[in-house]
Amino acid sequence: MARFDQTGDWEDRYAPDLKTFESLALSAYAQLPDRFRSLSTDLIIQVEDFPSDEIFEDMGLETPFDLLGLFEGRGLSERFTIETGEMANCIRLYRRPILDYWAENEETLGDIITHVLIHEIGHHFGLSDEDMERIEATVG
Repeated sequence: MARFDQTGDWEDRYAPDLKTFESLALSAYAQLPDRFRSLSTDLIIQVEDFPSDEIFEDMGLETPFDLLGLFEGRGLSERFTIETGEMANCIRLYRRPILDYWAENEETLGDIITHVLIHEIGHHFGLSDEDMERIEATVG
C-alpha cells in the first residue's frame, strides 16, 4: 500500500517574511481590474507585522490581530481639494493578522490579500459590499 505524504512540500517552508509578503501584495494589486486601480492612483502599499500603537488605540482594537489592513488617504470626493504637504494614499497590510486569518480559514493567502486590498480601497471610496464582491469575482 502506498504511503500518503501529507506534508508535501511544506516541510521546508516558512511563513512569508515582510519582503515576500509585500511582493505577494504588489502582485495581487497588479491583477486588480484597471478601472478599479484607477481609483487609487499613486497608492503606496506597505506591509507591517501589526498596526502601530497609535492606530491600535485610535481604532479601539481589542487585540493587534483584529485589523487585517487599513487605507489612509483621501477619497474621490476629497480629490479636488488642494492640500499642500499631504502624503500619498496608502494601504497598510498587517502580515501577522492576515497569516493568523489564513491559518484559521480555507482560503489561499493570495485570495485573502486580494480581498483585503479590494476592501480597503473600496470602503474608502464608498463602494458597497456587493460592488466589491463583483470586483473580486473578476480577479483570478
